[in-house]
Amino acid sequence: MNTLIRRRRNCRCFLYFRHLSAIADAKSDAPSIEIPGPGVPNVDKVAILHDNLRSCARTGSIMEAGACHAQVIRLGLESDVLVSNMVINTYSKCGVTSLARKMFEEMPHRNLVSWNTMISSHSRDGEEQEALVLFMWMQREGTQFGEFTVSSVLCACAATCAVLECKQLHAFAMKSATDSNVFVATALLDVYAKCGLIGDASLVFEFMQERSDVTWSSMMAGFVQNDMNEEALSLFHRAQAVGLKYDHFIVSSAISACAGLVALIQGKQFHAIICKSGFGSNIFVCTSLIDMYAKCGTIREAYLVFSGVEEKSVALMNAMISGFAKHARSLEAMILYEKMRQMGIYPNEATYVSMLSACSHVGLVENGRKYFDLMTRDRNVFPNVLHYSCMVDILGRAGLVDEAYDLIIGMPFDATPSIWGSLLASCRISGNLGIAEVAAKKLFELEPHNAGNHILLSNTYAVNKMWDGVSTARKLLKDSEVKKEKGKSWIELKDQVHSFVVGDRLHPKIADVYLKLDDLFKEVERRGYRAETEHDLHDLEVIKKQELLRHHSEKLALAFGLLCLPPSAPIRIMKNLRICGDCHSFMKIASGVTNREIIVRDTNRFHHFSDGYCSCEDFW
Repeated sequence: MNTLIRRRRNCRCFLYFRHLSAIADAKSDAPSIEIPGPGVPNVDKVAILHDNLRSCARTGSIMEAGACHAQVIRLGLESDVLVSNMVINTYSKCGVTSLARKMFEEMPHRNLVSWNTMISSHSRDGEEQEALVLFMWMQREGTQFGEFTVSSVLCACAATCAVLECKQLHAFAMKSATDSNVFVATALLDVYAKCGLIGDASLVFEFMQERSDVTWSSMMAGFVQNDMNEEALSLFHRAQAVGLKYDHFIVSSAISACAGLVALIQGKQFHAIICKSGFGSNIFVCTSLIDMYAKCGTIREAYLVFSGVEEKSVALMNAMISGFAKHARSLEAMILYEKMRQMGIYPNEATYVSMLSACSHVGLVENGRKYFDLMTRDRNVFPNVLHYSCMVDILGRAGLVDEAYDLIIGMPFDATPSIWGSLLASCRISGNLGIAEVAAKKLFELEPHNAGNHILLSNTYAVNKMWDGVSTARKLLKDSEVKKEKGKSWIELKDQVHSFVVGDRLHPKIADVYLKLDDLFKEVERRGYRAETEHDLHDLEVIKKQELLRHHSEKLALAFGLLCLPPSAPIRIMKNLRICGDCHSFMKIASGVTNREIIVRDTNRFHHFSDGYCSCEDFW
């Protein structure tokens, strides 16, 4: 009988090694396996196995972990819950969750550690649904769960935005009095924030009696993810006030908040903090800095940060390529892409989004097709809706609206509102009414409360001088009671953001702004500027159109910048809508008249005006 048992165990060991050999990657520095002799007591055998397994988990040695598992089977210790838990934990740390799960399911008895290890393993490996199913299985068996279990399952909920499950777990935590645990509460606020329920996340945070540095960084990241950047910076100052020693995660979130607010001055202040605190070499912080400088219109500073990082990562490269794309520096983006490949850093989905975007901003249709083709042939990249959206934009901007429409029809998934919106915007430029009406109909179904879609259709009719169509589109907008987004421009001055709208009368310095703008108009008109009324698509008299164009928000922001900024300082203006053609022409001439660099960021891109020229070369 003993011989038969030994043969069966040896057979199982052999089968396990066969399975492992197919997936394992043996390492030259792997730990040696100490095999306990026959005279060693079980207690000592377990201790030796524990040391070996812990070493395997630390080094990620899959083959050696399998060897340890084989010894467990040979010694008949697989029924020992402690030993089985150690094997599960080792497989989990080595990244072979399937083997950990197989071991887990074969266990005759399990304790709380068994369940926690397995749930945590699934959650960490991106198998969130498996973690949730395992938790429900655990409940059905009546196993008691604690703080670690709840926090692990909540992490799975955060990844899948499982709001209902999160609220149920919140109720479980309250019933079991684990909701006050710092790990559970932190996991709760994290999942609420990632699911868009930032109000609930904030409530959890405020009611916490104890907070860790992870709690603070999670709440800050939640604010940033939900475009509540001012709240994120306010929370950072609260953290400073209570004496929290911030880490690179908190600093990265603060920098991202500055990027969202386009707060360059504050961003530079955080850069100084980073240099003093020793985070300057941290890859996450540097990536955030590059993104912040690029979004604030200072692409040179972004590249300086990039150049100072010795070890380049794919995230760092992507941040720089994305920055080049936003600033219409397509050649630099392409060069960096090639360097990336030469360095052995493989591009991912985000890389190709940036490359396609770079091609879109300067009308490089053939280059766009090349990168799209490279992406579809790359086995490690899966084309998503953003890639198709960029390609539709490339074709549409080049006037190839029919080809863009065919691409949408042939997509492997449903087109999003952004794709139809891009197509409709292209139709406005090309005057293609047929496809414009198809795109508009889709948008009205997908986004019934978006006034911008009605405006785009109206403008397409206006380009074709079809004023009846304009009237119908405007009436449809009025009847739908959807509010049109008002154009707004803003400029930062001494840590304060000054906003302007068309025809603004509320700013405290508005009288001086209008006087400065009048003087500027006299200068640019001497240089040949004439109001381009064709860019105002309302059915109005020319004089009325000229008056509206004269006081567009970006012109007011420019006049304010000329009033308040030093003569050598560039003027950075942000706008929530696309810059109109008349303002674009005005900014070009104004940059030469004032001898200033004027940088305007609209919803699509950055425009760098200097010496009468724009970086976009009039293609936007």
